[in-house]
Amino acid sequence: MKRKRVVVLGATGSIGESALKVAHDIPDRMEIVGLAANSNAEKLAAAANKVRPKAICLVDESKMEALRDALEYQPQIFSGEQGLCEISTLNATEMVVIAIVGTAGLRPALAAIDAGKDLAVASKEILVMAGEIVMGAARANGVHILPVDSEHNAIFQCLDRGASFQLANQTGGQLGKLPHDDVRRIILTASGGPFRNTPRQEFDSITVEQALKHPTWNMGPKITIDSATLFNKGLEMIEAHWLFGVEMKRVEVVIHPQSIVHSMVEFADGSTLAQLSYSDMCFPIQYAVTWPDRVPNSLPPLDFGKIQTLQFEIPRYDDFPALHLARRAGEAGGTMPAVLNAANEVAVAAFLERQVRFPQIWGVVGQVMDRHTSVAHPDLDAILRADQWAREEARRLIGNN
Repeated sequence: MKRKRVVVLGATGSIGESALKVAHDIPDRMEIVGLAANSNAEKLAAAANKVRPKAICLVDESKMEALRDALEYQPQIFSGEQGLCEISTLNATEMVVIAIVGTAGLRPALAAIDAGKDLAVASKEILVMAGEIVMGAARANGVHILPVDSEHNAIFQCLDRGASFQLANQTGGQLGKLPHDDVRRIILTASGGPFRNTPRQEFDSITVEQALKHPTWNMGPKITIDSATLFNKGLEMIEAHWLFGVEMKRVEVVIHPQSIVHSMVEFADGSTLAQLSYSDMCFPIQYAVTWPDRVPNSLPPLDFGKIQTLQFEIPRYDDFPALHLARRAGEAGGTMPAVLNAANEVAVAAFLERQVRFPQIWGVVGQVMDRHTSVAHPDLDAILRADQWAREEARRLIGNN
């Protein structure tokens, strides 16, 4: 079997680290040919020294000297935001793993698609902000957009129907876009975060430290806060809408504290397919890289004798309004999802800096959305303008509190 040559954007984050583990675990199927990071020069150099990719990229050009000093060999080096696009389009690359938090991954993702590279997407913002553009570009260039989020990867596996699925993708369909008349619901599972059982009246006193203690996953601060507010699940609803070509009304969320069932698909006949595994991002990363093959690895299989309970609950929609806000943004379409995403990023940053209280995250996002007039079928410039406007509006609201 041929090895897939992969560039990892966001190599020093948790997803990037998991991608490196997968490459080490299945060296005959995955080769890292490029690594990129934002500003952690030492960690990027350490990863590069171990993997020896042909190229690396550090966005923060002020750290370039530290990077060169820490390198033990001489790869091709790119820098700045343009460098992300350049490393994403290397001739040697077949797939680009987008694991950059926020909007920084959008331009390199589009550059990679235009260069005919498949994407393995872990950054929700790419499809939330620009799902119409990204999926359209993928169809035009005949490339695959493969999900790395555990939830979307689970749905992908439940919808994957072998050769016919692959053929549909190659001939211009969205990921999984066979006729979906037989899909009743896509059901995203959510751990519920650290405040699943916390009474609403205690939300004002929630501290940053409490919000950063996720019960299941070890993630960066922004994603961890999104899990606590359920905005991560709201963003995933919009992402699923674009990835799988289904209407927002057919995308739902259920709370599943054990994080064993990663998501489900309910079909028209009442049957439900689910994907189960232990909580380890190496599982979805490997499947995205090796699809349509399943490859043996060193990851532990489920021991059903030790799983005593699989619990499911309806979300507390009124107490956690992120899901309503996301559904509203996804149904409005146009630039509204970008506004939701940008306002949330600013509000989360303000919470981490102790400028707003936990419930004000939802309040800021809702107010910014109320003040935005969505632009239908926007181009990339319109999306970026809406993103910038939403950030400025959110900061103004926070400053007035």
